[in-house]
Amino acid sequence: MARKETTAAASAAEPGRLKQIALTYKMTRRADSKIGLIIAAVGIVTFGVFLAIGFWLGHPVYLGILGFLLAFLAMAIVFGRRAERAAFGQMEGQPGAAAAVLDKIGRGWTTTPAIAMNRSQDVVHRTVGKAGIVLVAEGNPNRVKGLLAAEKKKMARIVADVPVHDVIVGTTDDTVSLKKLRTTLLKLPRVLTGPQVTATNDRLRAMGDLMSNMPLPKGPMPKGVKGGRPPRS
Repeated sequence: MARKETTAAASAAEPGRLKQIALTYKMTRRADSKIGLIIAAVGIVTFGVFLAIGFWLGHPVYLGILGFLLAFLAMAIVFGRRAERAAFGQMEGQPGAAAAVLDKIGRGWTTTPAIAMNRSQDVVHRTVGKAGIVLVAEGNPNRVKGLLAAEKKKMARIVADVPVHDVIVGTTDDTVSLKKLRTTLLKLPRVLTGPQVTATNDRLRAMGDLMSNMPLPKGPMPKGVKGGRPPRS
């Protein structure tokens, strides 16, 4: 009975996966019009090479099956990489793009978005892992340096024994591109243990963040209201 329920659940999930793959393909094709031709070429070439080797060795069936499986794997790898590149290309320059990447960096990292922001909507996110604290800034490189400096001073008062790194996301030489952000963070040396990471997160949560402390309205501002006291009832 349990096996039947598991099979039914897997069958129900399959159309969802296929739909997700189709949507990903459509999204990628908008940014990469040659994606279909490239995937097909990779599959045909991989299968053709193994089939040719199979005829040469006298085992076309075995090598043909192996070539088919490896061709499918190669197509999936190429599709995944180009889809990821297309997604980063569409996210580049959009507010909150770095926070979206940090949120999917992997296990062992805890990300808090928008811990600091200025009127120009330059923003600093914070993520904590075994490499320590990483402050990731989005916006004008010259303006965000002040935000980063202020956050570093705050970190020094609260968690002076934890290393603090800073990264500015952008497209210039002195910044890190969005597609390289995850790799850049994962390359940082690991200096903290698991319990130390947990303790650091607890201390930072106790400190509080800008966005959690500010009484921001949840809905849109009514037209005609410019500030001041609320109208009398």
